[in-house]
Amino acid sequence: MLQVNRPSSEINRDYAEVESSPAQTLTSYVEIVRRQFPTMVAIVSACVILALLYLFTAAPQFTSTASMVIDTRKVQLFQQQSVLGDIAVDSATVETQVEILKSENISLAVIRDLHLIDDPEFTGSGGGLLGAVVGAVASLFSDGHASSEFELTRSALGQFERSRTIKRLGLTYVMEIGFTSREPAKAAQIANAIADAYIVDQLEAKYQATRRASVWLQDRIKELRTQASAAQKAVVDFKTANNIVDTGGRLMNEQQLAEVNSQLIMAHAATAEAKARLDRINDILKQDIPDANVADALKNDTIVKLRGQYVDMASKESIWAMKYGSDHLAAVNLRRQMAEIKKNIIDELKRIQESYKSDYDIAVTREESIKSSLANVVSESQLTNQAQVQLRELESSAQSYQAMYDNFLQRYMESVQQQSFPITEARVISAATTPLKKSYPKSLIILAASLLGGLMLSFGAAMARELTDKVFRTTSQVEEQLGANCIAIVPALGGTAPAGLGGRLAKPKSDPHANLLRYVVDNPLSRFAEAVRSLKVAVDLNSIVRENRVLAVTSTLPNEGKSTLSTNLAQLMAHSGAKVILVDADLRNPSLSRALRPDANIGLVDVVAQKVQLEDAVTLDSQTGLAVLPAGTTSKLLHTNEILASKAMHALVSLLRSKYDYVVLDMPPMAPVVDVRVTSPLVDSYVFVVEWGKTKTDVVRHNLRNAPEIQNKLLGVVLNKADTKALARYESYHGRYYYQKYYARYGYVE
Repeated sequence: MLQVNRPSSEINRDYAEVESSPAQTLTSYVEIVRRQFPTMVAIVSACVILALLYLFTAAPQFTSTASMVIDTRKVQLFQQQSVLGDIAVDSATVETQVEILKSENISLAVIRDLHLIDDPEFTGSGGGLLGAVVGAVASLFSDGHASSEFELTRSALGQFERSRTIKRLGLTYVMEIGFTSREPAKAAQIANAIADAYIVDQLEAKYQATRRASVWLQDRIKELRTQASAAQKAVVDFKTANNIVDTGGRLMNEQQLAEVNSQLIMAHAATAEAKARLDRINDILKQDIPDANVADALKNDTIVKLRGQYVDMASKESIWAMKYGSDHLAAVNLRRQMAEIKKNIIDELKRIQESYKSDYDIAVTREESIKSSLANVVSESQLTNQAQVQLRELESSAQSYQAMYDNFLQRYMESVQQQSFPITEARVISAATTPLKKSYPKSLIILAASLLGGLMLSFGAAMARELTDKVFRTTSQVEEQLGANCIAIVPALGGTAPAGLGGRLAKPKSDPHANLLRYVVDNPLSRFAEAVRSLKVAVDLNSIVRENRVLAVTSTLPNEGKSTLSTNLAQLMAHSGAKVILVDADLRNPSLSRALRPDANIGLVDVVAQKVQLEDAVTLDSQTGLAVLPAGTTSKLLHTNEILASKAMHALVSLLRSKYDYVVLDMPPMAPVVDVRVTSPLVDSYVFVVEWGKTKTDVVRHNLRNAPEIQNKLLGVVLNKADTKALARYESYHGRYYYQKYYARYGYVE
């Protein structure tokens, strides 16, 4: 079974599946560009033309650059250290210097030195034709009074800052100064002037800073001198009040304590030595006769001599006693002498004992005296030590004030030296030179930007046109929006159609006298004829499925070309040998009758009313044999839909169906009247005419949705009055190229 119309859900499902692929998305954008190509070309051309116009009218600008470096290796010829302290040069410091270069102080200094307020480039309008136009427009809105010096300065400053560029080169300590001017020499002069003004500003800033530091240092030095003197006087007064005397860097009581302590040690040693001698002599006295070691230890000549005598006598006494007996007089005398000598030795030892005792007593007394002196010195030293705590505080304060005074005095001398020899870290490493080529406008960049901007703007405009283009232009739109086949796309003809026949269906340029209602007969190889022929093929194919002999041609709105299309369809069918009758069923506006049978007094209305016979109202075309049934007199009819829905109309259509192969009904449009809907029982298929690129999609969809009886019998949609040149951008297979190439051998070109 042949299915001509597909359900809208199926069509929409097919499109949704296709559009889901990335390739189809890209294809859709390409299709948009192809459809909107003239608009995009126009916008891009306009942008390029504007860019060219700007390039021809804009005044050329020249940019000159100078380079400065912040030297981290400062030349310290006359100074060892800056009075204000040397700040390490880091990235933030370089950025700070860039901002200083951009400051108004530098700009105003250059403006003042070069008298730029007298330069029209800075206080007047821009150069070139564009600047002259801007200046002329600005003069229209000015109040006419002369600008003050302040206003001129601010105006020059604004232009100066717009023309100046300051930037840091990468992560280096180099700063680039650029200036743009209409004169190359002026650009170089101002760029160098900015560098000079910056260096002068830095020197002046350092000079002012050191001068202010010197003044402050002078006041501070006076204050510190007074404070240091007062602190030193306080130290001296405190020493005097507390009997603190320095000798050789040490306090006197400290020296006394050391000496007394030394004497005490010596006295204690002497006492111990005297005590040892006394104890020894006491031990010797306990002996009868001291032995030789004791005698030698005492180192007393008398005792040594007496002991020698005693030993000699004892030796003799022993000899005599052994020889003559112990009672011998000689032995007795010797013993008596020995006793005398012993007594003398003891007496001598006692004398020594007394001497040692006296020495011991003296040592003890001396030691006690020294101990008493030491106690007094210690007591005095403790008092002195307590005073020394406060003394040290006073001395520390005096030393601090003296150090601060010396430091500030040194800084003051350095500041005086710096005022005479100021030094700056910045220096010019590349002076600005006169540029040889203009820096603005950059022709290639502006043209490329205009081209790119034009492409973006044109694509945006194309997308906007696509989104707002709510009309039918392609077969896919018809199938997607309406769920119906697009049977044919009928091209528009270049002239004006007869009144009431749908606007721009006109006579072809090849035959200006040809009748539009017979166009398919007069021009059988034209695109128009081919489109109508495809409509007839659709009718014949649909006849396989069901009977398709009564065709109704309608549209949504008037002047969409349905009457012309229905007439040419009927002419084509009749010219091919079929028996065809064309019925003007537009009883509200029978434009077809006025065009084909302007003198007819009877027609469809009269036949339905059974006032005349069918044969009396029908006329035949002599060339094609097409039978035409005009509408008749319809001016006084109020209910045309009742006539079309009447039984007599049913009977008439049945009669026409039996006599003719095809019955073509030219129906009124659907939107203004309801006549078309009442004819659904009479009609086998409807042909819906939509004006290409004009009729809104929502209007057509609304009318078909509200007329399901029409939609069920809809053969298809015909897009009429298509612009073949524009159509080629929407659907290339509907373009003129294929038809012209195919028909070239017939010598026909549309």
